Amino acid sequence: MKTESVLEKVFKSGQIAVTGECGPPRGTSVAKVKEKAELLRGYVDAVNITDNQTAMVRMSSFGASLVLKQMNMNPLMQMVCRDRNRLAMQSEILSAYAHGVNTMLCLSGDHCKFGDHPMAKGVFDLDSVQLIQMVRKMCDEGKFQGGADIQGPPKMFIGAAANPFADPFELRVARLAKKVKAGADFIQTQCIFNLDKFELWMKGVRERDLHKQVYIMAGVTPIKSVGAARYMKNKVPGMDVPDHIVERMAKTPKEKQAQEGINICIEMIQRLLSIEGVAGIHIMAIEWESAVAEIVKRSGLYPRPQV
Repeated sequence: MKTESVLEKVFKSGQIAVTGECGPPRGTSVAKVKEKAELLRGYVDAVNITDNQTAMVRMSSFGASLVLKQMNMNPLMQMVCRDRNRLAMQSEILSAYAHGVNTMLCLSGDHCKFGDHPMAKGVFDLDSVQLIQMVRKMCDEGKFQGGADIQGPPKMFIGAAANPFADPFELRVARLAKKVKAGADFIQTQCIFNLDKFELWMKGVRERDLHKQVYIMAGVTPIKSVGAARYMKNKVPGMDVPDHIVERMAKTPKEKQAQEGINICIEMIQRLLSIEGVAGIHIMAIEWESAVAEIVKRSGLYPRPQV
């Protein structure tokens, strides 16, 4: 029996969707998952459950998604191509849907060299575009990637990621178009700090009418400190943090920097919501879930719609 994604319903209602993020623990504590999720309850429409983020071993996205389902919340299960071949991926998709998880995000995954097992072998049996195609075939045609019929196919609301800031910039819109053609229903972008460059990317998106074919969620991250701003600017690949943001954080007294980071995030959301084609906001406050309530309220995105 098909269960429709709450996130899908919010998009279809024409209202701005909001998602948050929850990183599963590096252990077996269900209480840790519940603690983080409770901070997001009522402020987001769905919660991204990361999949061994930064290539560090954690409780699985599927496992933590089940905890949220038990809490009567809406998990958005992430799946990376790094750790599984196509058999394992399809098996996990069936299992997730059988347990009521009906929204997922298809990702390549951070390279193993960045994590705690740098010698681990990355699988990458499929890339993220092929993963989207496979899930779409499972849902729409009721067939496994190998061609056999599925007895009781899943009906996933399929998401993908986009980085408007990676090089070469001129290919970023074409990369998005591939994911849209593969069958993505919605897109979550990399953290946005360079608003001018994001607006230029969105201009290219509108020129190809991609915003009419897929729901685009602009990704934002509150910055806790000037050290965090400098780290993201200089050390995180594909991240574009303008100098003026680093300087603004540096001029703020240390004890007030976290609040200033929240202020900057809210200002960015308000500008992002004025851009044609932005259908939602994805708030990535990993290990700072307590900031999400204030961000959502002050951005005018609370209360969340009942669908």
